[in-house]
Amino acid sequence: MINLYGFGGTLAAGTWITIKVTLAALTLGLCIGLTGASAKLSRFFVFRIVADAYTTIIRGVPELILILAVFFGSGVLINAIAGKLGYQDYINVNSFAAGVIALGFSFGAYATDVFRGAILAVPKGQIEAAKSFGMNGFLVFRRIMLPQVWRFALPALGNLFLILQKDSALVSVIGLNEIMRNASIATGYTRKPFTFYLTAAMIYLALSFITATGIQYMESHVSRGVRRD
Repeated sequence: MINLYGFGGTLAAGTWITIKVTLAALTLGLCIGLTGASAKLSRFFVFRIVADAYTTIIRGVPELILILAVFFGSGVLINAIAGKLGYQDYINVNSFAAGVIALGFSFGAYATDVFRGAILAVPKGQIEAAKSFGMNGFLVFRRIMLPQVWRFALPALGNLFLILQKDSALVSVIGLNEIMRNASIATGYTRKPFTFYLTAAMIYLALSFITATGIQYMESHVSRGVRRD
């Protein structure tokens, strides 16, 4: 048993923060990904250009820089707007919100192309058949498109989620007390870097194992009734 010198609770609290950041960023990223995929497949040229620019820029910028840009950039912007409105006190930006936004936008940029490919993989004949039965656009999306898009996209989204889970460690640079931040604090007090960083690595490994098991179960669930060649 590893001696955590009384910092076990601190690491547990950091683990909970990591889970919340990851799930919140995942939710935001999935919404952005679906929106971006729809924009890329839109018949409107402007929507396609904006979506292409978004994915190109976000995927070309390291996540660490994106996190710092959102955290400090939003602080400058918010305080500038507040100053124009006559508010003189400094407004601190919430590090949790900044981390979720940055990681969510990063995840969404990759998810956009995953969803785009999954949408294109749905046989057009099925969509035409559904419309011939009188289904409206929303019903076609809900009953025909969405179940198959989810099945096609899930393996790639699962890999992205595992990466997102590990990238959540980067939010420690903006002061959010997640696993790595709390491990660093414990190391500073105890001078035991190997103990706490090894523990942090084991926590991430456990989270990754749980996530991978859940993804495997979901893949099996959504593939029920699908004939395998």
